[in-house]
Amino acid sequence: MLMKVVRASKFRHVFGQGVKADQCYDDIRISQMTWDSNFCSVNPKFVAMIVDASGGGAFLVLPLNKTGRIDMSQPTVCGHTGPVLDIEFCPHNDNIIASGSEDCSVMIWEIPEGGLVTPLNDPVVKLEGHSKRVGILSWHPTAHNVLMSAGCDNVVILWNVACGEAMVRIDSVHPDLIYSACWNRDGSQILTSCKDKTIRVLDPRKGTVIAEKEKTHEGSRPVKAVFVSEGKILSTGFSRMSERQVALWDPKSFGEPLTLQELDTSSGVLLPFFDPDTGIVYLCGKGDSSIRYFEVTDEAPYVHYLSMYSSKESQKGMGYMPKRGLEVNKCEIARFYKLHERKCEPIVMTVPRKSDLFQEDLYPDTMGPEPSVEANEWFEGKEGQPILISLKDGFATTTKSKEFKVHKSLLKTTSTSLILSKIFKLVLLLLTFPNQRMAHLKEMTILSIATE
Repeated sequence: MLMKVVRASKFRHVFGQGVKADQCYDDIRISQMTWDSNFCSVNPKFVAMIVDASGGGAFLVLPLNKTGRIDMSQPTVCGHTGPVLDIEFCPHNDNIIASGSEDCSVMIWEIPEGGLVTPLNDPVVKLEGHSKRVGILSWHPTAHNVLMSAGCDNVVILWNVACGEAMVRIDSVHPDLIYSACWNRDGSQILTSCKDKTIRVLDPRKGTVIAEKEKTHEGSRPVKAVFVSEGKILSTGFSRMSERQVALWDPKSFGEPLTLQELDTSSGVLLPFFDPDTGIVYLCGKGDSSIRYFEVTDEAPYVHYLSMYSSKESQKGMGYMPKRGLEVNKCEIARFYKLHERKCEPIVMTVPRKSDLFQEDLYPDTMGPEPSVEANEWFEGKEGQPILISLKDGFATTTKSKEFKVHKSLLKTTSTSLILSKIFKLVLLLLTFPNQRMAHLKEMTILSIATE
């Protein structure tokens, strides 16, 4: 009789736990949109959530320590004219967040230290280039001020945020709706999944296809894909019988999957989150009440099931904390921010250890907040490897916030309404100050309007 051998892994006993009620963010009207994005973004300073708003789109940005019941009058970021579909904090500046909306625009916002005290209406930069709603945003992991956006016009645009300019426009690759788009670890490749059931690896600067795989999953529901260790690709999707699947692919030989596992028959789209430091991938289903986690290794069957966190309430979205925001002295290896109907609940993933000492095997050097290359250098062809930091002494989030530099003279504003508003102001000015004696004041005001 053969004995079943349990695979040895230091992550076999990872367990998830929701925090106490007073550490949640309560009484928040989470957005009712049916879009398949995370609806939440977090960093060591803030948590941001897309909320319901009348007459436009808005999202809430709260300091991490502002838990408990959130007042109805809490200020929001509310500059979009249509519902917000995706938000993402910049990995190199914790006060900068990007938002994409149904109004076809992408906006960059600067959150003041300590959070908002008044509603934020005016973005630092407004990026206009999509002809349909923008549902996917992703910052470059190593290049400063490089942002990728993907819209329902089947177009991927790479922006230089500092000058508000679309540098690369990939508009002839995807014949249908783009379901997901992400970078690899050093930002030298882009991975997209599309409604035509094809996943593609792209060269971001040339906009050309490096490798592609058709019919990764037979089902017609959305496919999500992320890069994992050693350039491999993990995808989630549905079978022809509508069973949820997870598959691992090697882009060097895209013929057959390294592994393909069927999970269950739920209808929610699985959102994958990969931790390159531990090799664990977390699968969070929209509308599920559970988080599954697997360890990705280089030995068959490659994707090893570890465990599952279950709760009573379903999740409308999920935020994933960067490694530098975790409590290393409690052996915390991941933290999720689960969106309910009316609240946000942090969920902590922990490896049980008896020792209080720093666990070096759990926390190898991880990606820090410093970029390794500037936007213009990266677009010219320079590569940048991630700058790693040690978490041995914890990561100080109280450091002075970086200044967000925008070259306003280079910003290309194509908004007709903005131009018309400036003309209106100038006409009003000429009517208000007809006398020659006010010439100096007139010149100063004209100058200020022209430089807005």
